[in-house]
Amino acid sequence: MTARNDIKVWDPLIRLFHWSLVAAFTLAYLTEDDFMTLHVYAGYLVGGLVLFRLVWGFIGTRHARFSDFVYAPAAVLAYLKELLLLRAPRYIGHNPAGGAMILVLLGSLLLTTFTGLATYGAEGGGPLAGTVLASGAFEDIHEFFANFTLLLVIIHIGAVVGSSLLHRENLIRAMVTGRKPE
Repeated sequence: MTARNDIKVWDPLIRLFHWSLVAAFTLAYLTEDDFMTLHVYAGYLVGGLVLFRLVWGFIGTRHARFSDFVYAPAAVLAYLKELLLLRAPRYIGHNPAGGAMILVLLGSLLLTTFTGLATYGAEGGGPLAGTVLASGAFEDIHEFFANFTLLLVIIHIGAVVGSSLLHRENLIRAMVTGRKPE
């Protein structure tokens, strides 16, 4: 039996970002009607985390950079086809579908945060209070993107479990430890 050779993939900032985002989004989602102050602070945290991730996507470590996992749409579709046939190749970093999911999640979270700020501003709170931009019309859009983000999270979790089974590696553990088998 050979010893398992693990390599470092996810840096500590990516892991801290990921799990902080999980906690902040969950808190914001669960407190939307009953605990508005907590909801707002969790939303600010989500927005700050997403802004950090956008910056880290350009200056971060190898597998954190967008250049490592953003693929052309044709490559994403080809990967998904192979995945459906249960013969998708393994990637050390994000696979093409995972990279696309990150982009869609970040976009949805940005829109959720922005429309939340506008909704809160229409109610007289936050940095958009009293601006023309702050309109009650943003509330429905905010709720749509919060629910859309939740749907994306469910798909993301399913894909992580599926990829873990397909490639016989624990991707959740990798996002905790930062290490994956070579």
